[in-house]
Amino acid sequence: METTRSNSDSPVEVEVATIGGGCFWCTEAVFDIVEGVQKVESGYSGGQVPNPTYEEVCSGATGHAEVIQIVFKPDVISYKDILRIFFATHDPTTLNQQGSDIGTHYRSMILHHSDQQRDVAKEVIQEVDSSKVWGAKLITELRPFQVFYKAEDYHQKYFQKNPNQGYCKVIISPKVAKFRDHYREKLKPPLVQSEGL
Repeated sequence: METTRSNSDSPVEVEVATIGGGCFWCTEAVFDIVEGVQKVESGYSGGQVPNPTYEEVCSGATGHAEVIQIVFKPDVISYKDILRIFFATHDPTTLNQQGSDIGTHYRSMILHHSDQQRDVAKEVIQEVDSSKVWGAKLITELRPFQVFYKAEDYHQKYFQKNPNQGYCKVIISPKVAKFRDHYREKLKPPLVQSEGL
């Protein structure tokens, strides 16, 4: 758990989650509108090459996956609920693939920042597996977090900046709309969403 200072100088506890569920434009777009999430950044993790570029990651040679790093307030949304949303908004049963996005950089992955996060992740994986909601066994990779490399600026807030781009209209927009319908109680107020906070 990290402690930061708010504008009123009172300490605010935040936690960091790092997850990969296919294209980071999609996962970032979902978590950007979740109440209690303070910041979401797209990036790369899970591989062995330092400071990789997008092109290098897409080549599959770096070992990295497209991930997002989420800073959230656990008194508003729990890590368990972060993971439940994660499992509800991507297919954790397909190896190195999300829909037509194929490659090791699209694998399903949770990078835990503590033993507590690891234990919660195991519990949620078991919960989702037992529910048989996906009709197949989860193959989400669970490993300790090591390093996060922030993606290039043009990847950040991609859906917000490019809502009419083809991939955004066909893939991301329906996913976000479905998420809004099923998780209304987890959404930020509309004004906060539109401001991109």
